[in-house]
Formats: sequence, C-alpha cells, structure tokens
Amino acid sequence: MQPFLQGKRVLITGGGGSIGSELCRQAAAQKPAALAAADISENGLFAIREELWTRYGPDIPFQAVIASIRDRDRMEQLISDFRPDIVLHAAAHKHVLFMEQFPEEAVKNNILGAWNVVRAAEQSGAERLVLISTDKAVEPQSVMGASKRVTERMLLPGRTVKTAVRFGNVIDSAGSALPLFRRQIAEGGPVTVTDPRMTRYFMSIPEAAELVLEAARLGENGGLFVLDMGEPVSILALAEKLIRESGAPDIPIRFTGLRPGEKLQERLLTPEEERTAVRFGKILRVKTDPFQPEELESLLSRFQKAAQTGNREEIFALLKEAAPDYQRK
Repeated sequence: MQPFLQGKRVLITGGGGSIGSELCRQAAAQKPAALAAADISENGLFAIREELWTRYGPDIPFQAVIASIRDRDRMEQLISDFRPDIVLHAAAHKHVLFMEQFPEEAVKNNILGAWNVVRAAEQSGAERLVLISTDKAVEPQSVMGASKRVTERMLLPGRTVKTAVRFGNVIDSAGSALPLFRRQIAEGGPVTVTDPRMTRYFMSIPEAAELVLEAARLGENGGLFVLDMGEPVSILALAEKLIRESGAPDIPIRFTGLRPGEKLQERLLTPEEERTAVRFGKILRVKTDPFQPEELESLLSRFQKAAQTGNREEIFALLKEAAPDYQRK
C-alpha cells in the first residue's frame, strides 16, 4: 500500500457499514484534507464518528452525513458542496435472499443509487471513483449479483477515473457467516450450513478496505480490480473448525439447502477476464465492457420505470439484457 490520500478530500458512501467504516479508519490515518462518510444508517455513522473523534480528537476534518444514494438531488447537492477528490462507493444492498425477494429494491439502490453517485462525481469533477462489486457479479445467478454486474458496466470513460473492485466474502462483516456461526455455537446449535459442497472466497475487512484504496491509486477508466485470495474455503470445514475451537464438539450441524440465488461455488473472474488479467502483486486488473452512453441511458430509464411500478418480470428481463450471462435460478 502506498498512501496517497494525504491532502485529498475523500467521500465514502455507505460509510457506516462494515467496509465503509474501515475505509474511514484507513483514510483518516492518511491525513486527508477532509473526510466525509455518507449513509442512511445513523447508528453506523454515529459509531464511526465517535471512534474517529476518540482516536484523533474532535478537530479531525471528518463529517458524518445522513443521506441516501437513492435521492439523486441529495447526492448532487452533497457532492457539489463537499467537492471530493476521491469517491469510494460502498453503499449497497448485499443480501442475496432479500434481493431475490425484493428485486425492485436492488434496482433502486444498487443500480439507480450507484448511478446517482457516479453521475454526481463526474459532474463535480472528482478525480477518482471506486465502486465496490462482488464475486457474485461473475456469471450471476442472483438479482444482487446481476445488479452489481450492471454497475460494473456503468463506469463510462470521463474526466473522473472510474474503477471497480470485486470482493469475495468479507469475514466478520455484518450478516456474514462467521458471526452467524459464532452466535449459533453460543446458543448450543445447531450450526446451519447450506450445503456440504459449498465453498467461498474470504478476505478480512482490513484487506477489503486496502484493496479499495489500492484500486483508487492504481485505477484507470473501466478497470476492475480483484484480490488473489488463493483457494476457496469449504463452509462446512469452517463451521467444523469453529465448533472444535468452541470446546463444545457435540454441537450439531444442520444442512438447510441452497436458497434462491445462491451458488455452490463462486468465481472471481470469467474465463475471458482470466486470460486478459494483469497482475500487480496479489492484485489482478482486468478490463470491463462498459455500456455505450445511449444504451445506458435507455436501460436506466426502463429500470427506473420497472422499479417504480414493481414490475418484477420486466426487472428480470432488463437484468438479463444488461448482464447477458445472468441466469436466474
């Protein structure tokens, strides 16, 4: 990592979340000229504000901002007033099952909300923007994954350098497997595992934030960055290890079966991306295939109408159009 945020104005959306708050910590350590965290969740913002004030004192140039990325006018006002050099877009809906149940919310937040941030950053003349994506965007089988694949393709060339990063599962992030397993073990079980064959790539919260900042430093228009995370981890083996270490080896494991939108295994790159990837140490960079401007304008208009009217079949059709390798399960 090469610090480069010193003297910069940095805006983090989703700044009260697991990744967003860690981005605040790492950005604050680089002594930016100004640091703002925007989130719709006041509790997360309050917690990171108190933490940074305790660590650096109340004079730290940090501000917590209650704002929703869904509100285009609010995003334009916020970014115009704050004038960020760097925008780190971490706000999103991430739970696969919920997005299968409420696809219109995935569109409103993950697609239209992301576009509000991208558009406002471009209009304000921000130097760089990094958008957080997911390995579920690779050959997606879920609404959440497909919505993120769409956002990867929204990073059109412009005066703001726009890049994306793909994460595997982030250990100990809110709602992830590890905290769930710990709670189930503390309650005496059973520990619930979807399928004995399920595997996932894992990275820590600090690793995830470091990848975002490194992508901001290395970024080029249309680039997409992935951390080489080695071999995927067996979810069953992870659950068994936690049970052994708990000192209560008799806690049972119950298999619940795949839920809508879930895959047994995730991939970090498509075969084509693997062939064209450029390596920077443990970071891989690949090119995305951005929309044409007029194509994106049409898609966003139709996504907005389908989400507002709750037309889910139209949403599924548009996701397939915008992310052709989306296979709804």
